[in-house]
Amino acid sequence: MSSWVLFLTVFLACTVEAVEALTIILAAGTSRHWGSALQGTGAALVALAATVAVLGPAVSLVPINALRLVVGALLLVFGLQWLRKAVMRGSGYKALHDETAAFAEEVEAARAAATGGRGAVRDWYAFTLSFKGTFLEGLEVAFIVVTFGNNQKNVPVAALGALAAVVLVAAVGIAVRAPLAKVPENTMKFVVGTMLTAFGVFWATEGTGAHWPGSDTSLLVLVPAVALIALGYTAVLRRSNPAVKNSVGTPGGAPVQGSLT
Repeated sequence: MSSWVLFLTVFLACTVEAVEALTIILAAGTSRHWGSALQGTGAALVALAATVAVLGPAVSLVPINALRLVVGALLLVFGLQWLRKAVMRGSGYKALHDETAAFAEEVEAARAAATGGRGAVRDWYAFTLSFKGTFLEGLEVAFIVVTFGNNQKNVPVAALGALAAVVLVAAVGIAVRAPLAKVPENTMKFVVGTMLTAFGVFWATEGTGAHWPGSDTSLLVLVPAVALIALGYTAVLRRSNPAVKNSVGTPGGAPVQGSLT
């Protein structure tokens, strides 16, 4: 895998996680108290740094074949989950993920929660909401960076891809102070799910001691193959979906809910 492919894969995956974390932080800040929300975000980043500092070096001590087998299996779990949701959304069986709706739900829940602070934290709910959102999504970012970086023996490039994603999403979020509803997150999840699944198959196979023809270049066939299979399932399910069939010929050409874009 070239450095650019590694960078792009990590960048796309981390962008999705960063958008979801930003939605939670914005909900806590706009509906409750910005200071407490930022305190929670900062505390989560410190906790993440400590977690990575402890667990990161331990990953490099695992034998490479065992690491690839375990990481490949985990990537398959994550990748197939994302890909399944993308296929269901693309075929109309599952509603598209809407950051605006998710933001509204978080705001409503935050406003309904009890008020009150603890110590230096003025609003404990805003603090804990931001902390949990940042820490959980951040753990997924850290997992992506550590596993991809160690497997390709290029942690700096993986870390750079994650940093670029987080900085970009944070900058846009600060500028507009609104959920990034225009980010094609469903399409990104389809792309990332495809890549994670393909890499999971690739690394899990290598972890068993087998070797792919052409080594890393086999990914140039494996990634499109996974994408075509997923698109094929999407097309088949879309044709069998009554809601999609009934939408054909509707006035004004109303878009079908399950579009990947």
